[in-house]
Amino acid sequence: MLPVPDTAILVVAAGSGTRLDAGAPKAFVGIDTHTILRHALEGVFAAAPAQVIVVAPAGFEGDAETELRAAAGDRIELGRVVTGGDTRQRSVAAGLEALWGDVTRVLVHDAARALTPPEVIDAVAAAVDGETGIIPALPVVDTLKLVDGDAIIAPVDRAELAAAQTPQGFPRALLEAAYAAAAASGIDYTDDAALFAAAGHLVRRIPGSARSFKITTPDDLERARHLLAAVGAVPSAAAPSVRSSGPSAGPRVGLGTDVHAFGGEGALWLAGLEWPGEPALSGHSDGDAVAHAIVDALLGAAGLGDIGEHFGTAHPEYAGAHAEVFLARTREILAEAGFAIGNVSAQFQSNRPRFSGRRAEAERVLSDALGGAPVAITATTTDGLGFPGRGEGVAVTAVAMIHPV
Repeated sequence: MLPVPDTAILVVAAGSGTRLDAGAPKAFVGIDTHTILRHALEGVFAAAPAQVIVVAPAGFEGDAETELRAAAGDRIELGRVVTGGDTRQRSVAAGLEALWGDVTRVLVHDAARALTPPEVIDAVAAAVDGETGIIPALPVVDTLKLVDGDAIIAPVDRAELAAAQTPQGFPRALLEAAYAAAAASGIDYTDDAALFAAAGHLVRRIPGSARSFKITTPDDLERARHLLAAVGAVPSAAAPSVRSSGPSAGPRVGLGTDVHAFGGEGALWLAGLEWPGEPALSGHSDGDAVAHAIVDALLGAAGLGDIGEHFGTAHPEYAGAHAEVFLARTREILAEAGFAIGNVSAQFQSNRPRFSGRRAEAERVLSDALGGAPVAITATTTDGLGFPGRGEGVAVTAVAMIHPV
């Protein structure tokens, strides 16, 4: 039996992620093989034991429960999922209602700060006393100006400013009372520290971490990916990280295949090219079977999983993406794992479109996306046999060679 903790961590994952524009609530967008929420929870469960309450958007409670169980391990008894409200403040209030009776201090953490180190979480919890709220913060390093439209009015003394992060920690009784007062007033505060201070309580800061940045835009998401790749994501039995298979001494070869049926919406995209007048292929992205087979061949050669792990439906930011996006990102994944691309060969099987007239163009586009690695494409009609020969879809087989850098 796990001892009942006196600390609870509310992980707020109910945001819509409008600015991220990834087609899903922010917490459920993938960074690498894991979602933002999964990474946030791994940091939480790496800290000292606490009751963990995930506040999920309505309709995503099951997804949140899956991520919670995957991250919690043998601490799953400490975890619970509740449904959030239509504002952040109401979501936190929903989490407060699920606190155990023994909890005396509460940490409120944004899932979007997915890379927050466990040491910061522990430091916030340790600093909370019976009267004071605690926030981790970083000094502001940019030069700041007070503006009026386009006009610069005056400089701002950045020594008086700090950039607030999460988790923010509070004594439970005072936080619950502050939330009740805020609900009665109808005021919506920007963060929990502001709400706590508005109730007349002191808030202190402790040092934050550069890794605790908030994932809000696509650039933030890419920054998180690079940081994880630089240090190596934590491997799990369910999904290996991009560092799980190190480079060997010699070249490595991978095989990839992909099949798509005709019947998608919009234009046909194949081998990185648009084919006007041809029926589109169905698929999660643009259905480019040539590019997808190449991705699988490259990832397989490096032992880094497959296209579904890195670009599948758990990564809605790749919905509708074209070949250059997939291939460029695959090249980055390989480089982060210590590999360079030698060459790629792919065979396209279908009776349409007529490929030979645009072969050189396709090879150039694909090669450019792979950083100049040689790409060769061949095509066959299969003599009218099978579903490619009947014109029902396309099949592609690709072979790739990579080598350690």
